[in-house]
Amino acid sequence: MSKTIVNLTMPFVVQEIEDILEQYPRHPYQEAFANPDFRQNLIAYTLNRIPNHYLTVDEQEKEHLISSDSVRYCLEQTVHIEAIIHQGIEEILSEKAEEITRHIPDAVDPSHVPSDWFG
Repeated sequence: MSKTIVNLTMPFVVQEIEDILEQYPRHPYQEAFANPDFRQNLIAYTLNRIPNHYLTVDEQEKEHLISSDSVRYCLEQTVHIEAIIHQGIEEILSEKAEEITRHIPDAVDPSHVPSDWFG
């Protein structure tokens, strides 16, 4: 049976990123990181700055490990990872600001949009 290496940290980081982005405003944060490239950049940014945990497993065990909560972090580690995610969000948004403004239009205040009622 062949063995494979599984990064146990990545599912935790991906879930933390999803949870943290839900706390940010839709525009521009959630809209920017809905882009798969920006999301992958944020995952890589975070994983490169924290210790990762790996395990070698049989192919059949891999699916079970990925779907379960295989890695637990203490509160201090979780807070550290969350801080890195927040830093990554801000850094990626500032680095990619021009690209983001091209792909995500500015939020428009509905009270400033002309009405089409009068034709």
